[in-house]
Amino acid sequence: MDKKMLTIDLNSQVMIDKAEKDGVETMYDRKLAMKAQCGFGLQGNCCRICGMGPCRITPKTPRGLCGADEHTIVGRNFARMVAGGTAAHSDHARDLAHTMALSSRDGNYKIREEGKLIELAKEWDVATEGRDIYDIAHEVAEIGLMEFGKPYGVSRLLKNAPKQRQQVWKDYEIEPRAIDREIATIMHSTHIGCTSDLDSLIHMSLRTSMADGWAGSMIGTRFSDILFGTPIPRQTEANLGVLEQTKVNIVLHGHEPTLSEMIVLASEDPELVALAKEMGAEGINLAGMCCTGNEVTMRHGVRIAGDFHQQELAIITGAVEAVIVDVQCIFPALAKVADCYHTKFITTSPKAKITGSTYIEFKEEEALAIAKEIVKEAVLNFKNRDQEKVLIPELKSSATVGYSVDAIIPQLDRVVNSHIDPTGTVKPLVDCLKSGVLRGAAGVVGCNNAKGVSNEAHVTIMKELIKNDIIVVTTGCGAQAAAKFGLMDKDAAKKYAGKGLATVCELVDIPPVLHMGSCVDISRILDLVAACAKNLDMDMSDIPVVGIAPEWMSEKAVAIGCYVVASGIDTYLGIMPPITGSSRAVEILTEGLKDKVGASFTVNENCHELAATIISDIEKKRVHFEKLVEEKMMVPAEA
Repeated sequence: MDKKMLTIDLNSQVMIDKAEKDGVETMYDRKLAMKAQCGFGLQGNCCRICGMGPCRITPKTPRGLCGADEHTIVGRNFARMVAGGTAAHSDHARDLAHTMALSSRDGNYKIREEGKLIELAKEWDVATEGRDIYDIAHEVAEIGLMEFGKPYGVSRLLKNAPKQRQQVWKDYEIEPRAIDREIATIMHSTHIGCTSDLDSLIHMSLRTSMADGWAGSMIGTRFSDILFGTPIPRQTEANLGVLEQTKVNIVLHGHEPTLSEMIVLASEDPELVALAKEMGAEGINLAGMCCTGNEVTMRHGVRIAGDFHQQELAIITGAVEAVIVDVQCIFPALAKVADCYHTKFITTSPKAKITGSTYIEFKEEEALAIAKEIVKEAVLNFKNRDQEKVLIPELKSSATVGYSVDAIIPQLDRVVNSHIDPTGTVKPLVDCLKSGVLRGAAGVVGCNNAKGVSNEAHVTIMKELIKNDIIVVTTGCGAQAAAKFGLMDKDAAKKYAGKGLATVCELVDIPPVLHMGSCVDISRILDLVAACAKNLDMDMSDIPVVGIAPEWMSEKAVAIGCYVVASGIDTYLGIMPPITGSSRAVEILTEGLKDKVGASFTVNENCHELAATIISDIEKKRVHFEKLVEEKMMVPAEA
């Protein structure tokens, strides 16, 4: 099979050819070399939790040595994926809480959004009148940290959901308690000799995932906005063509904005810019990769070099002086690829040390000084670039990014007003849904997965949705796919959207696919859906809204999918999770949860068929939605 057939991105295809000529191994080579993957692993019915195993379930050996059957083994493995994903997202938030606790007027980290901090402080019953803003910030940070380990109670952020949804969680007993407690409970419960009941394992998985979506991720997003500023719409460009021949190219890759914000500041330092020119460069060019790319593009307009599958390919251009990473979604292979060029691969977190990298530990207490040290390493490396190895592909697309809920709501008022009202509500969006001008809304999120053709499912599904008047919001590498293929350009509505959505986009001055941030920022999507449901006095499960992860691959994505379903939002996957070894697990997750939380999973690895199913299901949900709207209109107003 031709490796280039594994991606629809033309720049990536050029780089795959270059890698082969340069004798450099990439993910695409490893994909072809892997051939058949382990069938037991794909089904999720291989258990290696204790030292007696690994135990594999077959017709001849239907139970492991301890007696666990396929349902137990699949359930345990699934639950541990949820715990791993929740731990990753929530630990991101914990670091941000510690950073807020360090904030000060004369420090590296300052409070950029005082209004948003005051709003959150009041929500959390923190006194604000007459107090210094940093005293308030430190108390809010401490309360946020207590959400990880408090001994009693449930997440304080659950009250942001509609009252109907809060009741569902209470009745089904999936209100998350302390974040760390839910993760520890799953790890304990899946130890040998503990839970073997599948229903219980899936129930714990949902409750733990809720500690991600309605606790950890929400804390992460809120604290990021307070510290670094709430994203607003801004122009950028996307794809490997954003790298520049005449400048020091630095690729920021990972997830946590505490590092990337400081690198942005350091790259603007006059002394480092002067040093770059002394080295023969015209300046310093930052480019983002994966979720760090989303963080810095929506706050600074930093251009996006690519997504998860392009991290090796950026180095293969031969034009990157340094790849700077923190945590999550980083290929260990980057060290070996960087060795084939002049690129410095710089790791910064004790949570993500990688053999063969240059390790410069990032410490928030010395943040800017360390960031300058890292950027200086890249600048000094410019002189080592081998111009004969340089090939920067030309393609790049323009995109409008940075649609936080705070940005979307006032801009929606353009539907009914000629100006942006900063005190707007979601009523215009709700009215478009009620009238049917917009048939529904979809959150298209997640990673890239080598089990499919890179970007194909994301782009195919998004195009089909907007063609059928379904507005799309997106985060993570799904957002980068949309940006690369022009779906976040405001002209995209004229090219690809149906008449209703195109009209809304023209009135509101937005693209048909809205960039909402990194993967933790899926909490923004929850906030937007919750706001619409509250406006309608409905449950979130009543609205024609869906979640879609066409190319998911990480444990974080499993946790996300579970908390989106637990929020009452039907969720569609383009990759089958490792659960097919248990027919009961498949039944519960794709059907049984509907009775419990009002939503479930649907899986189809054919992206065209999946898109058709999503559109059909949204139209079916509209029947229920329109009936509820009509019933509420008939209820007389209270005197």
